[in-house]
Amino acid sequence: MINKSRKAIYLSFGIAFVILAFIGIFLPLIPTTPFLLLSAYFFSQSNEKYYQWLLDHKIFGPIITDWNKYGVVSVKSKIIAISMIVALFSYTLIYVEVNPTIKVIVSLIGIGVIVFLLTRPSKRKL
Repeated sequence: MINKSRKAIYLSFGIAFVILAFIGIFLPLIPTTPFLLLSAYFFSQSNEKYYQWLLDHKIFGPIITDWNKYGVVSVKSKIIAISMIVALFSYTLIYVEVNPTIKVIVSLIGIGVIVFLLTRPSKRKL
């Protein structure tokens, strides 16, 4: 029973993240790649048919395959993701009234994600 519930929840997350990724194609402020990678993960855990659909998709498939096989994040995806992190985290740090410890934690998370993105290759090694 728990396994079926978990699969249903993962499937729901997968669908939600695909929708966000699709919206991200048309709205430059919404990053596509992280949502695609999340949807691929959730589909791989819940529905092989949807996971395969993503891998075979003309637009989404290469992005997921590049990440799964080569650990590659495109330059465009890096720029969008880092820009969003800087903008949203800066807003939080400047305008949201929280404990300074929380601000330090938020800053460290943001820096960690940015460092991670910058250390990923942007192209496949031949």
